[in-house]
Amino acid sequence: MSETESDQEGFIEMSFEEVSAVEMLERANEYFDLMSNRRTTRHFSRKEVSRDLIELAIKTAGTAPSGAHLQPWTFVAISDFELKSRIRKAAEEEERKFYEERVPDDWAEVLRPLGTDHVKEHLTDAPWVVVLFRHSKRLKKNGDFAPTYYSQESCGIAAGMFISAIHNMGLTTLTHTPSPMGFLRELLNRPEYEHPMIVMPVGYPAKDARVPDILRKKLEEISYFHSH
Repeated sequence: MSETESDQEGFIEMSFEEVSAVEMLERANEYFDLMSNRRTTRHFSRKEVSRDLIELAIKTAGTAPSGAHLQPWTFVAISDFELKSRIRKAAEEEERKFYEERVPDDWAEVLRPLGTDHVKEHLTDAPWVVVLFRHSKRLKKNGDFAPTYYSQESCGIAAGMFISAIHNMGLTTLTHTPSPMGFLRELLNRPEYEHPMIVMPVGYPAKDARVPDILRKKLEEISYFHSH
C-alpha cells in the first residue's frame, strides 16, 4: 500500500508490504544471528568514524515508538576530544566516589566478574560519545511547559534501536551510566527538563579488545508462552 490521504484528518494510509512466511523466517534468523554476536566492550580503537554513520544511527533511533508520539529524547553526539576529556574527568570523579563510597554490596557482587572500575578510557578512546537525554517536559506552541508521558520507556526503546543500528553497520558501543549523571547537562549545555539517561561511546573495537566470558540466558529463562 502507498501512503495516501485518508478520510480521517491527520492520518495517512499505512505503508506495509507483506512477505511470505519463508522470507519472514529467513529475515528473523539472519537478524538473530547478527545480534547474537553483539558484545559490549570497554576497549575502543581511535579509528575515525564518519559523522554520517552516527547521524543514521540517531535517525534510526528516532523512529522508535513513544508515548503520545512526543519523541521525548535528544541525542548529543560528541567527537571533540577536549569535550570528551572533560566528560571523562567528571565521570571518573563520580564513578570513583561510587565505587569507593556508594556502591551497595549486592551491586558490587554482580559488577565484580565484569571487571569494571572508575577508569573510563572509552570516553576518550572512542571517536564518538553519544549521550541520550530524556525529556521530562515538552514546550507547547503557546510557550507553556507540559509533561511528557512514558518518557523513560520511550527513551529505553530508542536506545535499543540506536544500539541495534550501530551493531548492524559494523561498529560497537557501550551503555555507560555514570552515577550520578547531572554533570552531563551542565557540560553539554542542555535545558533543565532534559535528563541524561545513557552515555554510549561508539566506534571500532580495539585490536586487543576483551569482553567478559559470559553467556546469555536461554529462551526458556526469559520467556513464557500461553499457547493454544
